[in-house]
Amino acid sequence: MKLGVMAAVFADRTLDEAAEFCSEVGIDAIELPVGAYPGSPFFDAAKVLASTKERDRIKGVLRDNDVMLSGLAVHGNPVHPDSRQAAKDHKAFEIAVQLAPKLGTDIVITFSGCPGGAKGEKTPNWVTCPWPGDYRKVLAYQWDDVLVPYWAAQAKLCAKHGVKVAWEAHPGFCVYNPDTLIRLSERASKAAGTKKVVLGANLDPSHFFWQGIDPVAAARELGEAGLLFYCHAKDTELDRHQGAINGYLDARPYGDLKHRSWSFRTCGYGHGHEFWKPFVSMLRRYGYDHVLSIEHEDAYMSIEEGLLRAVHFLNDAIIEEPSAHPWWT
Repeated sequence: MKLGVMAAVFADRTLDEAAEFCSEVGIDAIELPVGAYPGSPFFDAAKVLASTKERDRIKGVLRDNDVMLSGLAVHGNPVHPDSRQAAKDHKAFEIAVQLAPKLGTDIVITFSGCPGGAKGEKTPNWVTCPWPGDYRKVLAYQWDDVLVPYWAAQAKLCAKHGVKVAWEAHPGFCVYNPDTLIRLSERASKAAGTKKVVLGANLDPSHFFWQGIDPVAAARELGEAGLLFYCHAKDTELDRHQGAINGYLDARPYGDLKHRSWSFRTCGYGHGHEFWKPFVSMLRRYGYDHVLSIEHEDAYMSIEEGLLRAVHFLNDAIIEEPSAHPWWT
């Protein structure tokens, strides 16, 4: 298993500078953002798709710094009820799917998206409970009329290009836990009729902690379903005082650190190795041996400090387990 980084954190640097930093601090892989919410800070993805010279340059930069490309990130909402926003994010996704194999990866990381509650709405509607009954109608519309048809079409596109979609389960989108992720993968894959499952998971434990989900159990569930495609490494610190009073559904600004019931942290500052080592072991148990892609969103630390601390901490977590064979054999 390798250590990687979600490179949106290097938006103020060139790709050369980002790759050089990774090489210097012991980061083996890089996840490049190419559109939608993280934007595309290093290059215009559409122009790179059209230019063999540009693709060779990017691959050369990574090769010269001994950094592998772990995936392309295009976190957006391609089923947004605003048709202009949906079209923009879909186009970014489509370009990422075509570009990924040309740059040497078969992984595209994104969100499932979230439609409105009915035709004609302009803002997404994230449903979290089945009552009043209106919400069941919203869910039926979102899944039957929008999500399943959209992702069935994208499954065919991805199968054509040899690419796998790694959905990041995230509150605010229709896929936010293992159950919704597995159901959408199964339904869209069946509707697409593709032989190979190409719709799976980017398992990010940070979003599970504050939902009350055990990421180790989630890894087991997704592993049993054969959907462990990618993994982000980000931690979450739960404020037990605020949580006890207000729970962990918290819409206060991320910068309001004194009052929030949870905050994103560098790996090891929300949960120690009592979590991370069993988590890595569970990933290995189900055959995941790709990348732990560090996503730095810790408001308490600078980029450099947060990444260096995460690298040091996670290196201890991913050290290979001793051989199962007795030493005398």
